[in-house]
Amino acid sequence: MSFILLYLAVGAVAGLLAGLLGIGGGLIIVPMLTFAFTSQAIAYDHILHMALGTSLASILFTSISSMRSHHKRGAVIWPVVLKITPGILVGTFTGTWIAAMLSTNFLKGFFGVFLLYVATQMLLGIKPKPTREIPGTAGIFGVGSIIGIFSSLVGIGGGTLSVPFLVWCNTKVHKAIGTSAAIGFPIAVAGTLGFIVNGMRVTGLPSYSIGYVNMGALAGIVAASVLTAPLGARLAHSLPIDKLRRLFAVLLYLVGTRMLISVFF
Repeated sequence: MSFILLYLAVGAVAGLLAGLLGIGGGLIIVPMLTFAFTSQAIAYDHILHMALGTSLASILFTSISSMRSHHKRGAVIWPVVLKITPGILVGTFTGTWIAAMLSTNFLKGFFGVFLLYVATQMLLGIKPKPTREIPGTAGIFGVGSIIGIFSSLVGIGGGTLSVPFLVWCNTKVHKAIGTSAAIGFPIAVAGTLGFIVNGMRVTGLPSYSIGYVNMGALAGIVAASVLTAPLGARLAHSLPIDKLRRLFAVLLYLVGTRMLISVFF
């Protein structure tokens, strides 16, 4: 029961911050699940793989709601989504296979560095300049593959990577965010399937797990985040968001540094 409450807390915090700051839940879910799984004494070799797989599975549910909301506002460029999806699917599934071969320590270090990168972007307000157009079929397949691979390795829906890419390609920010939300769904589908397939023959996983996806954690996260995300969105209209984003960036620095330190100690 205590672990169910812990998973609900993870989902509640992830949903609230996602709605409040417009950030991907994976940035919050992966480190929180890492700490939660560690407290459960789950085999150390599987902790990061479980956190990544479960995070991507939760995005299956949250991305649908976000995608529908942006679609109603006409903010999803569907031709771009359709063009980039093949690369996303191939890259994301490939990324889960790569992740399955990597150690927990490597994945921890990689995720820690990624958090420091995101925190720096948020703190300094770094944004790409719109200097080019959406590439052709081969080019966008390559970009989609890269986004998919990195998304698998850090358990996110890809917004941290796809939004800057779309803005760089002369896409208006609100449409870049809406299109990125739609791109998150194929990432979640391929990522979830990949972590399930790559974890099916692994022994020593906790109860209620299908491959590297823990169903108990998934249920708690989805149930709570669905309730708190709308609350965060409402609060976003009455709170100083720029200050909150800077505070969150500092928090990401602390969490990223903590994960990097835990690799060695």
